Amino acid sequence: MGRGPLAGPVVAAAVILEQGVRLSGIRDSKKVPASRRQELSDLIRRMSVSWAIAAATVSEVDHYNIHQATLLAMRRAVLGLNVAPTYLYVDGTVYPDIRCPGEAVVRADENIHVVAAASILAKVARDRIMIAMSKIYPGYGFERHKGYPTSSHLDTLSRLGPCAIHRTSYQPVRILLEGRV
Repeated sequence: MGRGPLAGPVVAAAVILEQGVRLSGIRDSKKVPASRRQELSDLIRRMSVSWAIAAATVSEVDHYNIHQATLLAMRRAVLGLNVAPTYLYVDGTVYPDIRCPGEAVVRADENIHVVAAASILAKVARDRIMIAMSKIYPGYGFERHKGYPTSSHLDTLSRLGPCAIHRTSYQPVRILLEGRV
C-alpha cells in the first residue's frame, strides 16, 4: 500500500485465513471508508490463522524504485508470517522472490478475499505511520493526505520544501530539490 504517495514507506501485508472463511465487509481497502477499515483490521487480525505487516523504507523506495520496494515489502510480509503459506496470491503483475507456490493477479485486492484482507491491514498500518509522521513533521498535513500528492500537499511541499520522509526519486519532490541547489 502506498505506491503513489510522495512521502512515507510502502507497506504490504500478508494474511492467511482458514479455507473457505469469508469475513463480512472485506473488500479492496480503497473502497472501504476509513472509519470501517480500522474495525475490519481488528477483525482480520483476530480471525486470521496468521498475518504480518512489513514495509520498505523511503530510502529503499528511492534507491531501488517503487516497484522493487513494493516487492521487497511483500516478501518481508510473507516471511513475517508465523505459519508458512501453501499458496500465495499477490496483487499486481509480478510475483515477488518468494519460495512458495503462487501467482500475481491484477486487481487481486478487488477479486480475492484474502488479498482484500491484506490490503486493509496494509492501508491501516500505513495510515497510522503517516499520522505518527505528522507529529514529527508538523505542517505537512500527513495526517490528512497520508503523503498522497493532493493540491494541499503540493502547496505545502512547495512552501516548506521536502522533509526526511519525502521520496526524492518522485518527480514533484526531485524538481523542488533541484530548484533549491
